[in-house]
Amino acid sequence: MTRLNWIDSTDTVALTRQCELAGVARSTVYAHQQVRPMPTEDVALSHLLDELYTAHPFFGTRRMVVALRQRGHTVNRKRVQRLMRNMGLAGMAPGPNTSQVHPGHKI
Repeated sequence: MTRLNWIDSTDTVALTRQCELAGVARSTVYAHQQVRPMPTEDVALSHLLDELYTAHPFFGTRRMVVALRQRGHTVNRKRVQRLMRNMGLAGMAPGPNTSQVHPGHKI
């Protein structure tokens, strides 16, 4: 049994005091807490973003917001950024084309 198991968040003694008595950092206790589940609306938007990204992998967050608004969803760009970041999605941007010689430029 570790000292972390001694701490009970439902106890009448304050969590800070329990950590002091057990010799455990509070950040350790907070880091081991349960992760909150995603809201159902975020899950639905994630599925829709995945569908849109599969059809249009070159869309960035701005174009995704426009596409979602056309489908009737009111979303903020920051929310789309967060969801795409969590899903590991990023818009494909063309790289610089510096190796190609322009035909109109004479050497």
